[in-house]
Amino acid sequence: MTSRVAELSEAQKKEISELFGEYINLDKRERHYYNHDIGALPPLVKKVIGNTDPAAVVKIRTEEDAVKLLKFANRHKIPVVPRAGASSGYGGVIPTKGGIVADVTPLNKIINVDTEGQKAVVQSGIIWEKLERKLKEKGLSLQAIPSSAPSSTVGGWLSQSGAGYGSYEFGWGHKSMEKARVVLPTGEIREFSGPELKKLIGTMGTIGIITEITLKVQKFEERKAVSASFPSASALKNAVEDIKRKNIPLWSISFLNPEWADMKNKAPRKLHYEEVVDKDRPMLPVSYVSTFMYPASRDVSGLKEAIEGAGGTILPEEIAKYETEEWFKSMKVKRLGPSFIPAEVLVPLEKMDKAFEEMGKKIKLPVLTEGMVINDGYVVLLCFMRHSERSVLFNTAFALSLSILKIAEDNGGRAYSSGIFFASKRKSVFGERLAEIEALRKEIDPNGIMNPETLEGKGLLNTAVSMGSAFEPFARIVGNMSGIGKVSFKDEKEIPAEVAELAYSCSQCGYCVSECDQYYGRGWESQSPRGKWFFIKEYLAGREKLDQRQTNTFLGCTTCQMCDSRCELDMPIEDAWMTMRKKLVIEEKKMTFPPFEIMAASLLKERNIWANYRKDRDKWIPEDIRAKMKDKADYAYFAGCTASFVEKDVAVGAVRMLDDAGVEFTGLFDKESCCGIPMLVAGRWDVFEKTMRMNIANMKKRGVKTVITSCPACWLMWHTVYPQWAKKLGIEYGLEAKHYSEVLADRLDVLKPKFKQPLDKVVTWHDSCHIGRAGGKVYEPPRELLKAIPGIKFRELEYNRERAHCCGSVVSLIAEPPVAYKLGDMRLQEALDVKADIVAALCPCCVFQFRVAAKENNLDIEIQDLGALVARSLGYNLPDSTAYTLESWAPFEKMIALMQPENMANLMVELMPQMMAAMPASLQAMMKMVKYVPGMDALMKPMMPIMMPKLMPSVMPKVMPDMLKAVEKKVPMPDYMREQLPVLMPKAMDNLMPNMLPELIPLLTPRMIEYIKTH
Repeated sequence: MTSRVAELSEAQKKEISELFGEYINLDKRERHYYNHDIGALPPLVKKVIGNTDPAAVVKIRTEEDAVKLLKFANRHKIPVVPRAGASSGYGGVIPTKGGIVADVTPLNKIINVDTEGQKAVVQSGIIWEKLERKLKEKGLSLQAIPSSAPSSTVGGWLSQSGAGYGSYEFGWGHKSMEKARVVLPTGEIREFSGPELKKLIGTMGTIGIITEITLKVQKFEERKAVSASFPSASALKNAVEDIKRKNIPLWSISFLNPEWADMKNKAPRKLHYEEVVDKDRPMLPVSYVSTFMYPASRDVSGLKEAIEGAGGTILPEEIAKYETEEWFKSMKVKRLGPSFIPAEVLVPLEKMDKAFEEMGKKIKLPVLTEGMVINDGYVVLLCFMRHSERSVLFNTAFALSLSILKIAEDNGGRAYSSGIFFASKRKSVFGERLAEIEALRKEIDPNGIMNPETLEGKGLLNTAVSMGSAFEPFARIVGNMSGIGKVSFKDEKEIPAEVAELAYSCSQCGYCVSECDQYYGRGWESQSPRGKWFFIKEYLAGREKLDQRQTNTFLGCTTCQMCDSRCELDMPIEDAWMTMRKKLVIEEKKMTFPPFEIMAASLLKERNIWANYRKDRDKWIPEDIRAKMKDKADYAYFAGCTASFVEKDVAVGAVRMLDDAGVEFTGLFDKESCCGIPMLVAGRWDVFEKTMRMNIANMKKRGVKTVITSCPACWLMWHTVYPQWAKKLGIEYGLEAKHYSEVLADRLDVLKPKFKQPLDKVVTWHDSCHIGRAGGKVYEPPRELLKAIPGIKFRELEYNRERAHCCGSVVSLIAEPPVAYKLGDMRLQEALDVKADIVAALCPCCVFQFRVAAKENNLDIEIQDLGALVARSLGYNLPDSTAYTLESWAPFEKMIALMQPENMANLMVELMPQMMAAMPASLQAMMKMVKYVPGMDALMKPMMPIMMPKLMPSVMPKVMPDMLKAVEKKVPMPDYMREQLPVLMPKAMDNLMPNMLPELIPLLTPRMIEYIKTH
């Protein structure tokens, strides 16, 4: 058996880095995010398991990567733990001996689909949800699918072994798997099929890294569902037995017990910008609620009789519809926890009612249970008991999970799976297969590198579980006395109470991970919503620090709200990150992304984020349109910064369309200010409030009732955020907001006859987040407007409407341009896949981002604004703004690069003579001693972190003129920006320096000492 490897040697780090480059992470803090799975463990269990941080994390992108990794690890006797969705709670991905975590989620491709033979060959890291969607496109469907399909992987289900939806007809998940390719610990590749495949089932990565699986699939057919309530577990059991006897051809049978149904009714409502969006959520009867699913073409005429004959009641269709729509979101009840004590067991159907009866008698804490009926006569019972992992009682209450397991065993059942926590139960889980699996492991892994301790367990933990089972009656008495009341949270260590509560509520299911652009743009767990929730818990427990690095992680969210739409618990995730922005930047005085400070200074001075002049804001307006614009009107067009100064065809196109459609409107002209959203996401809520107040007041002066926007972010501010803030601040609002596409969709009968110029090209559509998923779900009006253009050939992107991927702007573009280029490339590849000539969008920032990304990635595709396309087709000659867009980005890109700590340190080294001259004379004299007094340089190093923060406020103003000249040399910029820099730069640096200095001082100190020695 291999030894624990907490850290790789320097030679090993060098070797593995050469093998995997950017796809290996050796950072200590990042590795910490890979030390757990979905389960929340009691502190006492954590102590028994010990430190589980891996020594490295490697992204496995190809089978060859797996070969290289395992050959390296086997040669050095380093443990390797394969990890996919980490959506299970049996410890299969916990690196108890450190070593290397092999993240197989990049192995997510479909290799081949045989429609006729109804087979699919896929890579092991593909997520079930994605696979099902792709199969449907070919008229196929999965036979069975896990209840964690939005995050769990095909390889993970084989490794874990499980049942799910469809298991009533098709059995355990592995029954639909025919073959698997596995990279063994030696690097050898072996295929497992037929009887050999049994040696992989449930082995949790202890045989090797699974890279490819062949699945049996079925023809797709719409399914119907019937939900029914039963007064008792016996009644439900009788119904299922009758269904089996009559061979009623159902696909799936799942159910909730009364406690779960009751908690589901009490679960918090889903909110969107503080508004309830699931007002019509049906209430479930507090009983055993079962949902029966079947393909629509099947004759299930005996189902109603079986249900009612057992004493059940058919529930309204709206409940069946709701239950099937929510079939992957059962864990939303965890919001009422905030923690759960889990127990997952298998019991024979014939004993199911007795198991429930005994749980009711023996367990005094409410036990929430979700069940799945399998075609082998067994039922999976997923049980949870509400608790709080922060309570000391969590340790003793956790023993009740063993009581539930004991009840299952007494009734002919067993643990659902093995893993490190129930390794002592592995004989009952694996049965006759155990001997074959152990023999295979001995043969292929003599060094014991593959996920050590996962199947055999950890000695002390095995002993604890065995003793807990032996003394179960006593442990149960203590556990039953360990219940808790309502759990409340308070503001703690810079974390607001409502954010802390969400962190502990998070089930760590991972639904948010794969579709989060902050995550897939950077590739590491810390950047995902799941990772941030984990961080907050670790920080509150004293195991992490909330520094500038972590602040940047919270600020890095693009606010696309994909996480909100995918969250199993319907948590307001993006709202929590927005709360953290204010808390960290305004209250805790942490640093926002440096470019935002330049924008803030420009906004306060000239009301825009582009460092342009206020007087030039409305120069885009065509003179004939200006002449028609009213001083006062019901409608006002709000252009926004980017359309006013950069992509002027966006604004011109909008007013041309409105005018041709007969809409009378006014505007704010040069009184218009930025909508403020960049300041909101930057955490500069003080600047946001000022600009919001200004815009609202100016609109009211013009008698406006409806604000029409081009930019989705501007729309979101006027439509949703401004009224919310106005209410909180006591400001009378009374304005509505519409996007121009919403206004014009109702006037297409007026516009259509005016089209003159056909657009004979293939055009696809990008749904912008802030008016779609994160806004008002405005999906159809822009499509109607686009499709009205004559000659157009319209094609949808794969990810559209609610599922549309973010463009990657603005936050990513400001924070890390290379990440933004990657995100833009991923979205544009979708357009290339549908062979589009043009990507159309209605967001100036999305258009801007895509144009920059297309250039950086050398993509031959045109990016155009919707309004500009329509206006050109109406016969207006609007110059293409692409070239000017790229020209406008150049100085910002250079400035963003310059404001990185390494480059700022280089700039300050260039200014070292001026900095030294600006220091007090007494300090200059002390500095010179470094040159002549031995050891003075060593004495100086620890003094710099103390001295620099005190010196910089007096030094910077004296150095600023020279700094401005140096910046001008490094950042080519237009005249208007250069002219304003002497005002904007000092304001930005005043805000940045206090937080930037801790990052600059370690870079600057040795170079400053070297300068003193040599000058």
